[in-house]
Amino acid sequence: MPSTDEARLMLDKVVSGHYLRGMATRAEGGGRMSAEQRRASVLAAAVVEFAHGGLTGTSTESIALRAGISQPYLFRLYPTKKALFLAVIADTFHRTATHFEQAAGELTGEAALDAMKESYQELLADPAYLLNQLQAYSGCYDAEVQAATRTGFHRLWDTVLRITGLPVDDVRQFFAYGMLFNIIAAMDLAVLDEQWAQMICLAAPPGSAASVLRPDAPSLDRPAPGALGPHTT
Repeated sequence: MPSTDEARLMLDKVVSGHYLRGMATRAEGGGRMSAEQRRASVLAAAVVEFAHGGLTGTSTESIALRAGISQPYLFRLYPTKKALFLAVIADTFHRTATHFEQAAGELTGEAALDAMKESYQELLADPAYLLNQLQAYSGCYDAEVQAATRTGFHRLWDTVLRITGLPVDDVRQFFAYGMLFNIIAAMDLAVLDEQWAQMICLAAPPGSAASVLRPDAPSLDRPAPGALGPHTT
């Protein structure tokens, strides 16, 4: 298993490159970034930094450094560190809902649910996506973080319910499997050659996100779906 430093370097390579390259592309040919573009680039930098340290373990200095701006300017764009963290939470859930909608297209029912299951494993291939989702849940000791996480999860629930038109029990099972996939991916269980880990992975349906971190899975060097254009709030 990679060390903490190696894991951080991998996350930087996969996420920072994709998010910040997208921001740079938008600014090409336009001279200086607009305030909106700069705000998006700060959000992209925060996605990487908060994935590592969460709300309490991340400094605005590190975010400003990654975004290439000063701390005072960062606070002109986002008044507090928590405001920026809440924006990352909103972006994470917005990205999920949008990805599900695009995956389902005109499908409904079980077909739509299957398409969203497949699309979720693509999202989990982005380390920062998974880690920021977990940071949102673990940060719910804070009332504002809890409220933002509830809002995002509520929207996600409504999105799946609306698209599929399936009974609540089916949608509930879909979300339950999603949480199982999160745990499998977070602990990298799919590559662990131990019976207990493989039993858990086999509990997931074929073609599910349980296969996301297999040794023969697609390389993480390719851009993660939806990673080039974070949603701004």
